[in-house]
Order: sequence, then C-alpha cells, then structure tokens
Amino acid sequence: MTLRSSLSYEPVVLKFGTSGRRGEIIHLTPLEIYLNVLAEVEYLQSLSAADGGVSRGDEFYFACDLRPSSPDLAVPAVQALRDAGMRPVNCGRIPTPALTYFALAEGKGSLMITGSHIPFNRNGYKLNTSRGELLKHHEEPINARVAAVRQRLYEEGAEESLFDGEGRFKVAPGGMPEEVDSAEALYLDRYLQFFAGKSLAGRRILVYQHSAVGRDLLVDLLRKLGAEVVAAGRSETFVPIDTENIEASQLAAIQALVDGPYDAVASIDGDSDRPLLLGVEADRKVRFFGGDLLGMVVAEYLRADAVVVPISCNDAIDRGALARVVAAKTRIGSPYVIAGMEAALAAGRKAVCGWEANGGFLLGSDLSGLRALATRDAFLPLLCALFAAEGGSLGELFDRLPARFSKAALLKDFSRVTSLKILERLTPATIGRFFDAGLGFGELVRIDRTDGVRMIFANGDVAHVRPSGNADELRIYAVADTQERADAIAESGVKPGGILRRLEEFVA
Repeated sequence: MTLRSSLSYEPVVLKFGTSGRRGEIIHLTPLEIYLNVLAEVEYLQSLSAADGGVSRGDEFYFACDLRPSSPDLAVPAVQALRDAGMRPVNCGRIPTPALTYFALAEGKGSLMITGSHIPFNRNGYKLNTSRGELLKHHEEPINARVAAVRQRLYEEGAEESLFDGEGRFKVAPGGMPEEVDSAEALYLDRYLQFFAGKSLAGRRILVYQHSAVGRDLLVDLLRKLGAEVVAAGRSETFVPIDTENIEASQLAAIQALVDGPYDAVASIDGDSDRPLLLGVEADRKVRFFGGDLLGMVVAEYLRADAVVVPISCNDAIDRGALARVVAAKTRIGSPYVIAGMEAALAAGRKAVCGWEANGGFLLGSDLSGLRALATRDAFLPLLCALFAAEGGSLGELFDRLPARFSKAALLKDFSRVTSLKILERLTPATIGRFFDAGLGFGELVRIDRTDGVRMIFANGDVAHVRPSGNADELRIYAVADTQERADAIAESGVKPGGILRRLEEFVA
C-alpha cells in the first residue's frame, strides 16, 4: 500500500500565486506543506547563485506572522528545510520585508509563513530565492518540481512514509530552532540610518496595532525618530485588514480610537508589508490615503527617475510631476513590478521604485544611505510621507497631487471560472448594458486589457474589473474626479444586485 492509497482524505493542492502559496487551513496538512516547501527548496538548489540558487548546508531563514495557525505550519516547513539539507534559522515573528531584507543581505533564501491579509480561516507561506522574490518565469518549473515531489512522496510505501493516513507526521519532528533577533535589528537600522538627522518631534501619531506582526516594531521605530506615539487597537485575535479594500466598519473602528489630537494614524497589514496611512483633520475625522497616492508622495520624496506601477494604479500619476518618469504600466502583482524595475535599471535609470495599489512599496535601486529592497515594504512609505509633510498636515501634502480619487471593493468567495467568463464578455457591445448612464457613466472611450478589463469613460470615470490572483475574489477598482464618485462606482459594483452580480447572472 502506498502513502497515497492510505490517505483517508482527498488532498487539496496548495495553489501558487504572486504572494506565495495559500489555502484554507483545513487543507494545509503537514504533508501538503512539507511536500511544497521541499519541492521549492529543491528547485532553488537547482539554480546557480547568480539566479538566486541555494546550496545544501546553507542557512535558510524563516519567520511567522501572528496567525494562530502559523506556528503549526512552521513545523512541517522547517522539517522540509532540514530534509533538503538546509540549516533553518528562526527569525521569529517579524514583518515579511524584515525577513527578506535580512536574507538578501546575507545572500540566503527565506520563507515567510503568512496569509497576509486574507481571512482568518486561511494561511500559507511565501518563499524567496537568495536574490529576491520568485518571479513569473520561476512559476512553471516550480510547479513541475512540486508535482514530481508529490508523486515521489505519494508512491512511498505507507509503512515507510513519514506521514500517516491523515497527512500528519507519525513521529513529531524536532523542535524549532532558537529565535535570533538579527533580522529585526537590521530592518530597524535601515530606516534609522536613512533618516538620520531628521526628526518627527512634535508629531503625535496613533499606531493602530490590531494583529500586525510588525505592530511593536513600528511603534519603536517612530519613537526612535522622535514622534510621540500612542499604540491602540491591539488585538490577540487575527484581524484581516486588506489595505486595498478598507471597509467602512474598519474605518469606523479606527475613527473610534482617535480620542484626541493626532497628526496621523499609521498601521500595517497582517504580515506588515502593506502600509495604512490616515490623516487626522482639524475636527478629528480620519482621512484615508490610498496606497497608490501614497506611492506618488514617496516617489517624489525619493526623487525617483523611474517609476513602475500596475495598470490598476490611480491615473493621477499620469497628470502630475511623475508623468515623465512613469514606465509602461504592468500587470498587477509584485513580480511584474519587479520585472519593470529591472528593465528600468537596465536602461540606465538610477533611482527606481514601484508600488501596488495596496501601498506595498518596492525600491529597485540603492539610494544614498538606503539599500534596495525589491519586495513590498510598509515602513518606508509611512516614514517618507510623514517626513514629506514637513510640519504641515498630511491632508495638505496629499492635496498637492492631481485631484483624482480611487476606491477598490471586492466580492469574496466568487468563482474564478465565472470571473474569467465575465472578462471575456466585457466587450464594447456589452459594457453599456452594465456601466450605463443611469449609474452616471459617460460614453466608453477606451478599454485596456493589460490585466482584467479597465474601462475609461468620457466623463473621466474609470472602472476596472479583475479577479484576484490568489483568492476566489472579484475586485472592482474605481477612479474618478471626486472621492464620492469613486466610492459610488465601487459600491455600484459590489452591492447586492449590483454590476458584478448582474454580470454573474449574465454569463450564467
């Protein structure tokens, strides 16, 4: 009897996406995590050092977020690292970019156990080469290696296998390596060195901590830079905050924490690679700044000479000071942004950066006093915006940008098959049936299919429909001349009986 024939359940394959592998916890058996990590590390071992490869006997760094399930996933992941001949180093519970930054400085691979912002009942991990993120050209050979390792383990005799019929270890693996704090210290020092000589003295900042893994590190950093910091909203249960889709209830919860005069509210998502920044107006009402607008402020502050953003970015970037340095817009996802930054570097640009609509900021080149970090980072954009305000309010800073406003919304548990059918059917002949004058849309001017379907209308409205790359979700991005109009477009998309549900019925 083989291991596969002895399994008492039907395995659900862990999907690979731009942010690693994710799935429902119920399907994340030790066997599933073990075979995927083992295969991915074996793939890295097949690469040259120049291509991000690792060698048996190398250290391999790992860390976890604060999800209750993350330590459980670490057990099979670490055992896979050991069985692949690596030396796992436990960096503790730290932000994803902190782990990546440290591993890249050491020229080693890394693995972050995190589900980022996705719902509580899911989790996963993200693996990096010794040179950075896995990119699109890695995807096919990695999946082939996973399939080969899956077959190899499944065909082992049930008696000889490490796993029982429920996909669990027959014998508990060895304990976790002792935690080291080197990665956290290096990450903190990155910002203290770059902003040396500058101070946030006089700024009062509320840090909304919730369940973010970098919540205490952010408080510590802001205080070291001179700010008065009040930590609030700490949660011991996981809070799935998607910085690209801040819901009204989440804004209301943050608003309730503003119990006095503040200059800003700063926060980060679960694995702390996406920033959340809000200004506090004179009447103490919070004002949310979208990640794509935050990226513009940061790029101007860093004096970027090349900017790479995905097609979903707020089109204010095409109307302001950065228009002359914006590269061709990419598909959505950090691998595409990274590829665009690499092309800009190859073209001779010196100050290269990029970001996503969720605010994750990527620095593609070394700047004076700041080393590149070509993966999503939350701390750099938060700090740059606070320093860029130069004693004024954040509202005044963001009001200098072209007056274009954005909003994103989504439907969860939305079939990807249905989403793809919707994209096929969104043609000039059918768009007017759903995005019509009755909902305030003008004449359709142009369609962009770089990633999903982005519709540009004569009255300045933009509506962009796209399925998520790593979850069963259908998103709508809106851009308009007022925040109220952008909000209305997004709401008309996701409300019961709204555009997306009507499109679902249409393709059915």
